[in-house]
Amino acid sequence: MIRWDDMGLKNVWLANGYERVQTPYGSGLRFDDVAGLTRTVCTALARKPGKLSGIEFRYLRSAGMALSQAGLGKLMGIDAQSIARWEKTGKVPKWANRMIRLVFEAHADGNAAIRRVVNRINDVDRLINQRIVLEQSPKGWQARAGEDAESAIA
Repeated sequence: MIRWDDMGLKNVWLANGYERVQTPYGSGLRFDDVAGLTRTVCTALARKPGKLSGIEFRYLRSAGMALSQAGLGKLMGIDAQSIARWEKTGKVPKWANRMIRLVFEAHADGNAAIRRVVNRINDVDRLINQRIVLEQSPKGWQARAGEDAESAIA
């Protein structure tokens, strides 16, 4: 077995679904279905008994719903600094612990209203954090239209 320590998780172990491989850089692991694994980890976290740790809370927020701290804060009606503090200290209030589980479960189950809200928050975050890419041409410096941070880096 190996530990799945994605984003700092400490308590998730994989019995199979991976293969040890040799790469030009040394030994590595290849995973069969990372998206499915991530969904299953998030579902297991949402359904686990007891409180979520800060790392588990972050995993549900980020890997489970692709929400930024600010985005989840908007959804919960609080500021992003509170989310950051909970994730860092692990002191997640009971109400927030319950709420993120409910929102994740509804999102994962395909609840249309929840999905629309989460997708809209993600769209707004993406637009706010849009990268401006400039190119020099014979006409001078110009901005590329519709460029975002991810496609600009690629």
